[in-house]
Amino acid sequence: MTAEVPVAMPYQEPEYLPWDGRRVPITFVGGYLGAGKTTAINEVLAYADRPIAVIVNDVGAVNIDASLIRGRHGDTIELTNGCVCCTSIEGMGAALDQIRARPEPPDNIIVELSGVAEPQRMLPWGQSAGFILDGLVVVVAADQLADSALPGSIQTHLTDQIVAADLIILTKNDLVDEASTGSVRARLALLAPGTPVFDGGRYAASPGAVGRFLALGARRPVGPNLVPDSALFDAHHVDLFRVPESLNLAALDAWLRQLPSQLTGQLVRAKGVADTTDVGLVLVQVVGTRFEITVVPEAERQAATDLVVISLR
Repeated sequence: MTAEVPVAMPYQEPEYLPWDGRRVPITFVGGYLGAGKTTAINEVLAYADRPIAVIVNDVGAVNIDASLIRGRHGDTIELTNGCVCCTSIEGMGAALDQIRARPEPPDNIIVELSGVAEPQRMLPWGQSAGFILDGLVVVVAADQLADSALPGSIQTHLTDQIVAADLIILTKNDLVDEASTGSVRARLALLAPGTPVFDGGRYAASPGAVGRFLALGARRPVGPNLVPDSALFDAHHVDLFRVPESLNLAALDAWLRQLPSQLTGQLVRAKGVADTTDVGLVLVQVVGTRFEITVVPEAERQAATDLVVISLR
């Protein structure tokens, strides 16, 4: 007997729409682990002159620039420029419901996707009640795209993200030489011909960058029937590691360096907040062979978390 294939139903608006039928544009921000998505979003928020809601759909701690934060209220961060950041919420539906419940809509919504997410699968959310899809920004790290030693599954993942982009932000240029930068740009032009590419280091040099970021005006067919089929197996595996207590900064760094030996697969990303004995709370970020430990600013103080570790099977 052949199993029946479910037929995707066309999207239907609910009977009642929020905000008298007004639709708020949603801009999705994708990119592989450690590419710099949060940094790009912070640059946009720093120049924003309009109320923007930010949804963080990524693992680990929210890392909004401390200078932009006015206060925290439950799972919402209030920003100084009128923006609001819904911290990591369980499910896109819950996050959008929270925004829909606000009496006044934001002018735009930015959704930071997980580094291992398939952005194309998230785009239909841009057509849910009260919202309209603006487009997909993909942040690409030059050192990752130039690394021919990356496993094939990661290279395929990067390629799929780039092909789907309406705007590309190229980051980590300082980690590759001039020849590699040229090769990376040539590859982007081949994979996404006609898609604008901006340098991450100069992207927020003027307020005009905000307009380009938030006014993509993508013309995409929509509907759940266009969501790509899921893969049978996900190459990425997520583990939670409890950071040992009473470590100073040097001991924490040493503990992180031996972390790859405890994994059955290749370490590609780790993120969390640890409490050290000498400098207090620190944000831990590991991307491949890059290790970063930075002190958590006073405005972003929160409890220490487990370390979220993503490895390649």
